[in-house]
Amino acid sequence: MNIQFSDLIANAPDAPGTYRMYASDRTLLYVGKAKNLANRLHQYTDISKLEPHKQVMRSLVTRVEWDICPTEADALIHEQELIKTLKPKYNIMLTDDKMYPMLALTANEYPRLLKFRGKISQRRDVFGPYPSVTALNDTIKMIQKVCRLRTCTDTFMHNRTRPCLLYQIGRCSAPCCMPQTDYQQNVALARRILTGDSEPIITELSNNMKKYAESLDFERAAQTRDKIIALTQTSNRGRQNRITHEKNLDWDKNVSELEKLLGIKIERAGVFDNSHLFGKNSVGAMICFGHNGFTKTDYRHFKLQNRTNAGNDIGMMAEFVSRAIEHGPKLDLIIVDGGMAQWNIAHQVAPSIPIFGVTKGEVRNGDEHFILPNGTIYTDLPKDSKLFLMLRAVRDEAHRFVITYHRERRAKQMTASVLDEIDGIGPTRKHALIQHFGSVRGIMDATLQQLEHVPSLGKAAAKKIYAHFHSELI
Repeated sequence: MNIQFSDLIANAPDAPGTYRMYASDRTLLYVGKAKNLANRLHQYTDISKLEPHKQVMRSLVTRVEWDICPTEADALIHEQELIKTLKPKYNIMLTDDKMYPMLALTANEYPRLLKFRGKISQRRDVFGPYPSVTALNDTIKMIQKVCRLRTCTDTFMHNRTRPCLLYQIGRCSAPCCMPQTDYQQNVALARRILTGDSEPIITELSNNMKKYAESLDFERAAQTRDKIIALTQTSNRGRQNRITHEKNLDWDKNVSELEKLLGIKIERAGVFDNSHLFGKNSVGAMICFGHNGFTKTDYRHFKLQNRTNAGNDIGMMAEFVSRAIEHGPKLDLIIVDGGMAQWNIAHQVAPSIPIFGVTKGEVRNGDEHFILPNGTIYTDLPKDSKLFLMLRAVRDEAHRFVITYHRERRAKQMTASVLDEIDGIGPTRKHALIQHFGSVRGIMDATLQQLEHVPSLGKAAAKKIYAHFHSELI
């Protein structure tokens, strides 16, 4: 049985992704994720080392499939989607989300960074999920260095008479016993870091550091420098592999080879991908590339307009391709991530543009196969060839781009929905609040005095809003 299972996973790639195990009657038994698919799947070869329920499951496996993801975090999100939608028999214990580590910011006067495992509805301001506790702890340490937010319990904080060790090492501002002037601004900064790209924040901090230095405020300049270092180190870890890989690609040679394969000239190719979470926050994206590499000025995001297609990958693909060719840059080639269904719908929507599909093939053994513009399956491209690696890179870049946008949309929806929970705050006041503070996060971080200065809001409504976000009786 070990040899037979080894054959099933012989071509497993050394890459992050998700895997699915099937029984002989095609029943889906189990879905999992891995930082390295090859290493993870090889752990199943020795049944005696598995947990009892996995021993039973493993004895039933006759087929293994997998999908490669850009990062381990993306694999976690994909795993969740598969478990929730496909309900594999041996994933029952995972279907309530309680296995995934999450991060929350509590809603009191001095919000606390809180680790937990549970449903998203249990906390108002939730970030994650994280692929591991180690990844979560690294994130918390970075936020502590940059924003100096507390992690202690309310009881611990209220009973302190002097700052703890975290204050001494610069990881907490000690709201327990030190006067606070910018804690709420640091909370707002933490939210931005946890829900978006760090690069704009690093740019802002760099500008602030220069201003502090010019005004001879060297202490604040040094503090800002330390924040930049912590953010940069974290950002670099996430980008290093991808950037190195992009630089190693010979774009001109590879695109020329693709032109020869397809019999077309390519000035600009568009790669499409979709993302949603159980039908919610359905979005799409297009990235573009040519002989000189990625052309990021041509990248596009799409919010789904036809809500009847929410969660329907084929319907979503049709809308996004249609909108891209109508309003976007001229495309000489469209690449879709998926099988024949995705290729067909793109061909229907854009019949005058060659469509190239990236698919896993019928055996789904981890080697990408391709659908040529004439609709035939092409399997002869060596997986170690430069063109193969470029096609995988552009597919992964499209996936990264749409996943990032999807996360941003989810974060905005989670915070925007909070305003609907406040009685007496109708559309007019919501508009006034957004216009005054610029975002829901700005409203959440505002002081009572700042809320009272919102035109036409009134002191009573300001108190109600402040109490809602800070869990205080005023």
